[in-house]
Amino acid sequence: MDIEQKQTEFIDHFVKQASSLKGSALSSVVTDATSHPSLFAFSEILAVPNVVELEGTEHSVYLDLLRLFAYGTWSDYKSNSSRLPELGSDQALKLKQLTVLTLAETNKVLAYDQLMQELDVTNVRELEDFLINECMYAGIVRGKLDQLRRCFEVQFAAGRDLRPGQLGGMIRTLSNWLTTSDNLLVSIQDKIKWADNMSELDKKHRKDVEDRVEEVKKSLSMKDGRSKGVTFFEVTNCEQANIDIREHEEIYSEPGGVMDYEEDRSRPKRRRHPIS
Repeated sequence: MDIEQKQTEFIDHFVKQASSLKGSALSSVVTDATSHPSLFAFSEILAVPNVVELEGTEHSVYLDLLRLFAYGTWSDYKSNSSRLPELGSDQALKLKQLTVLTLAETNKVLAYDQLMQELDVTNVRELEDFLINECMYAGIVRGKLDQLRRCFEVQFAAGRDLRPGQLGGMIRTLSNWLTTSDNLLVSIQDKIKWADNMSELDKKHRKDVEDRVEEVKKSLSMKDGRSKGVTFFEVTNCEQANIDIREHEEIYSEPGGVMDYEEDRSRPKRRRHPIS
């Protein structure tokens, strides 16, 4: 069972008790509620009409004590202890636990020195034992103890009752957060549109480049075809010329063809006889 569900059950129990009692009889309800080890919220008990009626009576100190546990800290008790009932050990422990929650509301890194001063703890060992055994094991905070830096890093802290006037500040904080979130959402949407536009431009540019590449490939292919045609024509003409030369040589090398000059010189000349 989580801490919120436990709180609801305990609050309902004490609200019913307070609703059925009046005057001095409410002192025992207040004492029991502020001593309960698992109860950390008191605003619902404060809102009970019978408790509100304690204001201005001789028993109003118990109304002040309940307000202290709803909104105050251990330092507040020390400053006003003369006009408040003396706290038992369970009440003192509870108020110190609530003090840690109050400190964690405004700062997620709590220095050991600050904690020891606020809780009246004299040494680091006692402080760390308190944070581990009475706070983290109780489920009201989660965090990390950093002995080197001498601090407690808060990761989670249960909420306390809203103090009078605190609701307006919380509403403003939430309104500012909502406005910031809306502005951030608009900015993200603008960036998404810009990214989509850039993606489309990139696709178009890539298609243009691919089309240009295809055009260049076709152009080179056509030029290569024409070059092969010219080369074939030249080779054909050369081959035809070689054929003509070979035929010409064959004609003149056949018998009965043109007589060789050396052959003519080797033949004996006919002698001419004188005319008688």
